[in-house]
Amino acid sequence: MKEIIATDKAPAALGPYSQGVKTGNLLFISGQLGMDPSTAKLVPGGTAAEAEQAMKNLMNVLKAAGGEPSDLVKTTILLNDMDDFGAVNTVYAKFFDKDYPARACYQVAKLPAGGMVEIEAVAEVK
Repeated sequence: MKEIIATDKAPAALGPYSQGVKTGNLLFISGQLGMDPSTAKLVPGGTAAEAEQAMKNLMNVLKAAGGEPSDLVKTTILLNDMDDFGAVNTVYAKFFDKDYPARACYQVAKLPAGGMVEIEAVAEVK
């Protein structure tokens, strides 16, 4: 069985997908852009600001499923420009105390809504 996870503390999906899907103890969080959930627009301030908002959105979906940052086991970061890798790492690290999840990071040609960064995750939620 699967459970659809939705929260108004993260932007609504931009297409036919769910913010998150939980099956058993596994939670799959769809890619989160740096969009303000109240305006559905990218936050101003560039890649670091978008990364901060994307992580907040991701954490809000995680929380809606009953999870917490330590439950994250894998994240994937998509960047418009790999030169932003360091800035995104600085923001990303602020969301964890220790024991970071496994991660991959890729540069892509283009992200939805003109975003500079998108972050997706898998968590094991008890």
